[in-house]
Parts: sequence; C-alpha cells; structure tokens
Amino acid sequence: MESKNPIFSRRGAAGQQAWAGPTPSVQQLNQMYATPSYAPPGARTMTIDDVVVRGFMTLGTLIVSAALAWYLDLGWGLAAPAMIVGLILGLIVSFKQSTNPALILGYSVCYGLAIGVLSHMYNEATEGIVLQAVLGTMVAFGGTLAVYTMKIFRPTPKFAKFVIAAGFAAIGLMLLNWIGSLFLPGGFGLRADTPLGWIFSIAMILLGCFFLLLDFSEIEQGVRAGVPERYSWLMAFGLTLSLVWLYLEILRFISYFTSSD
Repeated sequence: MESKNPIFSRRGAAGQQAWAGPTPSVQQLNQMYATPSYAPPGARTMTIDDVVVRGFMTLGTLIVSAALAWYLDLGWGLAAPAMIVGLILGLIVSFKQSTNPALILGYSVCYGLAIGVLSHMYNEATEGIVLQAVLGTMVAFGGTLAVYTMKIFRPTPKFAKFVIAAGFAAIGLMLLNWIGSLFLPGGFGLRADTPLGWIFSIAMILLGCFFLLLDFSEIEQGVRAGVPERYSWLMAFGLTLSLVWLYLEILRFISYFTSSD
C-alpha cells in the first residue's frame, strides 16, 4: 500500500535520488540490500517492541496525569488551559511529524489532566460510568487489533483518504454544533441525548476504530521499511491520540443511557 505518511514519502524521494547516478556495481547492490533503506548507516531501526514501550510510556503518562487530576479534583480552572496546551502540542506533533519525546509526553500530561477532570465529572453524575468507558475502549482496541492482525480488513490508500477526510469533517461538524449551541439549546443536536446525537456518537466511535486501523498499518509499514527507532515515539503518539478519541466518545455515548438513579 502506498503510504501518505510524510515520513515515508520524504525518505522515498531520497531513495529515488540514489538511483539518479551511474549504474551501481554488484558489491554496491549487495550493500544496499543489506542496509535498511530508511535508516542512516549505523542507526537502529524501529521494531514493534519499540512502539509498545513508547506506547506504554505515553499512555501511562496520560493515565497517571488523569488519576492525579481526579484525586486532587482540580476542576476546569486548570483542566481547560491544560486541554488547550495539549491541543497545541498535539497539532505541532501531527503536522510537523515530530518525534520529540518532550512534546509527545507533554501532550499526554496536558490531556491527562483534562480527561481526569472530565471523567470525574461524569462519574459524579453516574457512578461507574468511567469504568464502563475504559472497558469499552479496551474492547474496541482489542477488536480492531484482531481485525487487523487476522487480515480481515487492511486499509487501502482510498480508505486512508476517506478516514482523514471524515476526521476533518467530524471536527468541523462539532465546531459548528458548538457555535450553534451559543444561540440554540443543544446546538444542532449532534452532541445531545437524541437519536441524532446517538447516531453521531456511534459514527465517531467507528471513526476512532478506523484511525486505529491506520495506526496499525503505519506501524507495520514503518517496521518493514526500517525507519529509525525514534519514529516509535510518533507511532505511539498516534495510538494514544486514537485511544483518547475512542474513550471520550464511548464515555459520552454511555452517558446517554445511564443515570445515577
């Protein structure tokens, strides 16, 4: 599958430039085949274990931050600025394809604080809803991983374009709904406890699973291509981002059908 990831496209262009010179000798060809195409000589290439370890670090940092925010009951006075800073860091990492651990872990800390406060609020309204959302997120992750691992479905370039376009469209719709809520109760009903809100939440949960499929595909491509080990941070960030999306959408969806009675 042709990847749209800038990591692979930039390095692919560099690889094509290597063939622009004279025809390589047999010895040069053997050396090229023996060396990973995307890693500088002597650099260690990324493995699945690298992604798993970095994933535990980024997700673990987020969970610890969320637990502290919950325990200390920080409130939105701190959580709201933390969410804004986390959003900025996430955009920097996403658009620059940064592998800087400080930026990625900083995102985890900031969003962890916001998620902890939000989860605490939901749990106060409905006891046990957070545990249900966590279990639902784990089931969604495990199911999506099983679908990918068993090759029931593999993302194609057209599918990747569709998911990315759907993601931007979803964010745009949520922004319009928020603007509408300033003038109408509940906005346009996309995030309200109505049939339209239920359908939209289900679509957002499915979209989160689709993003996970793209994450798994990018990780597999990166390992096969032999990208440098530092890109495991970027892969772990993508997984964390998708899991955060899934958790928040599942939490909202469950809240429609539960109460503290």
